[in-house]
Amino acid sequence: MSRSKANILFQLTGSIACYKACNVISKLVQDGCGVKTVVTENALKFIGKSTLEGLTHHAVYMDTFEDRSALEHIELTKWMDLAIICPATANIMNKLAAGVADDFVSTLFLAWDLKKPYLIAPAMNRNMWAHPATRRSAKTLGEWGVKVLGTGKGYQACGDIGEGRLLEPGDIYKEIRKSL
Repeated sequence: MSRSKANILFQLTGSIACYKACNVISKLVQDGCGVKTVVTENALKFIGKSTLEGLTHHAVYMDTFEDRSALEHIELTKWMDLAIICPATANIMNKLAAGVADDFVSTLFLAWDLKKPYLIAPAMNRNMWAHPATRRSAKTLGEWGVKVLGTGKGYQACGDIGEGRLLEPGDIYKEIRKSL
């Protein structure tokens, strides 16, 4: 497999930082990667399906029971060379660490082939990032082989200043390329 022809499963969860993820998706597609997107319902409150379809030239996945195959979560994990959740909320990190599979993103995680790279790019308020539940979940996910990327520090959408910001798109892109 050529590095530039990798298949990336890009998952977005409900954060204002979804707009930054679009920059990463665009760069991966321009670089020749196949990119398919999976979103949570809350992610679609920040970005539209048409944006993601326009960037990737693929339909967006959201509902495990849409009119596609009932086994799409398995097929996508076979197709991908790397998975990333970007932005990853505290909610999704805590659900994954608890083994909860109640939406497409969390079901894909449990179907993940542990030999393939899996990245999480957190984005949340500084208090949510510092919360013991989130810190424990990040540690658990790391022990399972997930690469939990760091966070940026600075001004947050809520007006707070601190850690928890999504890394800059260029840094996320570099982490994806390095992991391939």
